Order: sequence, then C-alpha cells, then structure tokens
Amino acid sequence: MRIPGKTPSNEGTVIYPGNRGGTSWYSPSYSPRTGLFYVSAWDSYSSAFFKSPAKEGEDPKGGHSSLIPDDRLLPQHFRKDEEGYGSVRAIDPKTGDTIWEFKMADVTDAGILTTTSDLLFSGGRDGYFFAVDARNGALLWKVAVGGVVASGPMTYSVKGRQYVAVAAGNCLFTFALR
Repeated sequence: MRIPGKTPSNEGTVIYPGNRGGTSWYSPSYSPRTGLFYVSAWDSYSSAFFKSPAKEGEDPKGGHSSLIPDDRLLPQHFRKDEEGYGSVRAIDPKTGDTIWEFKMADVTDAGILTTTSDLLFSGGRDGYFFAVDARNGALLWKVAVGGVVASGPMTYSVKGRQYVAVAAGNCLFTFALR
C-alpha cells in the first residue's frame, strides 16, 4: 500500500520508520506474569527511498527503486535522541499502550528474553548485554561483551541452575543466574 507523497524520487524521499522498521525481525517476548509484550524498537530512524532511471529492457515509466538508510541518520554509537535511538518497550497487548521504555545509546539488532522471575535480557550495538526489571524497565545489571549483540538471548537449565547465553561479535557468553 502506498502512502501519498511517499513514492520514490530521484532526490530521495525520506520515510519513517526506516527500512528496518519501527521494530523488525528481532525476537520479541511476552511474559504471562506481567501481561506485557516486549519489543526492540528504533525511534526516529529514517531511510531514503530513491528512484533510479530505467535500465535497458525495463519499463521506461517505472525504472526501479531502492531503499537505503538516510545518510544523516546512519547507525552510529551514542546518537542524539533527535537522530534516532533504540529502546526496549513494554507494551500492553490489550490496549497497545507503551507501559515503559528502556532507552539505549544506539539502535539495536538484539532480541529479547523474559524469565519467570521478571527479568528481561537484551543487548545492543554498543557492546553491552543487560538485564532490566520486566515490571518497570529499571536497569539491574549490564556487562560489556566487546561486540555487537545482534542475537536473541536464550536460557537453559543444568542440574537445577539457570543460565542465560547470548552471542556478541563472534563469541558466545554464558551467565549463571543466582
């Protein structure tokens, strides 16, 4: 479905959200304990939609189009809010209202994991893996993992002890929960 005024142009048409979307394929999470749905979000991130001249064999009226990130807003660590930022948002699935937001220094490619002990785990491009309180978004713990967290965390149990693991950069990090 096309939005009026948001068609490709030779100069580039800026669109919001950007080509990665307000939230994308990063794994969200739902907690039956809190009744909240958690998503990684990109706020104020734009892309430019360009129309290119038709190539030989293409319909000369159509040409082709491409969608690329807006040069002014390319992902960079520690952006200013007006340049776009990443966050974890807790959403009430019954109303669609945002209950709380945990802002991050940059946009994120990481998924989200929630546990029955009301912990929420995620990470970001700034190289941190963190835990927040799933009830209110308060930061409880974070660790520098030295690489971009672009995966969804996972949890497992061995002999009654719970672990959380996440890939960051080219390493796998595993943490034991108390």
